[in-house]
Amino acid sequence: REQCEETPQPAPRRIFQERQRITGLPLYFQGYLSVRHPRCQEFRVYWTELRGTTLFFYDDKKATTYSQKLDISALTSATSVYPDESGSAQFILMLSNRELELKAKRRKQLFFSHLLSVPPDESLLPGQLTRMQEVLKKERKRRIMLNNCSSTSPNGKSPLNSTLTTMPACFYAVSRQEAIEMLEKKPSYGNLILRPGSDSKNYAVTIRYKLESPGLKHYKVMSKGKSYVIKLEKQVMLSSLQDVVNYFVTQTQGKLKPFV
Repeated sequence: REQCEETPQPAPRRIFQERQRITGLPLYFQGYLSVRHPRCQEFRVYWTELRGTTLFFYDDKKATTYSQKLDISALTSATSVYPDESGSAQFILMLSNRELELKAKRRKQLFFSHLLSVPPDESLLPGQLTRMQEVLKKERKRRIMLNNCSSTSPNGKSPLNSTLTTMPACFYAVSRQEAIEMLEKKPSYGNLILRPGSDSKNYAVTIRYKLESPGLKHYKVMSKGKSYVIKLEKQVMLSSLQDVVNYFVTQTQGKLKPFV
């Protein structure tokens, strides 16, 4: 039976960190989602996260390991069903080898509109369209960065999953301004973010430090073959992006903490 939906709240920090480690993908949306498989009469409610272009289904909001996942980039078609008597929005997703029916409260319709790349019969407010465009832009930029990482491997065949798992947990596909806002709004999560560089080929580190008053700094991280160079007065070359993050943490004796 369906559970009474509640307003989605962010997962506790420990759970968020573990899910981030397991999936290796950036979180875009989260909330309760009702799912019905073929030959099933009733919907089952899952705590659902949209990371990258994959839906991760959790049996419980506090579970760290997902029970199912669905890559929506493999969709062949998607149909928006008229809302039922409770006002819930329903969608039927068709993939090459399966069909899935999804349902959520009307207030979460933006979540589904993103999944379905805004169906023609979907009516969204200008602000919602802008938000979706921003998310799609982030995902495209993140994938460009991952492809660049793969191209620097010795054989040029690094699998996507391998690339994903090597990304530090504090990597977010966000702009410079978005990184600043994240650090200012959630200081308890950490004060160091690794993000894509402005050219989408390299990286940057944004930090927020506290002295007499909060301050911000940005450091370029250049990709050099199989290494990474931090653009400081005396350049530092390291073998991985995780080493880049570790360098900032150790050099400040732990005053800088990854934002996770």
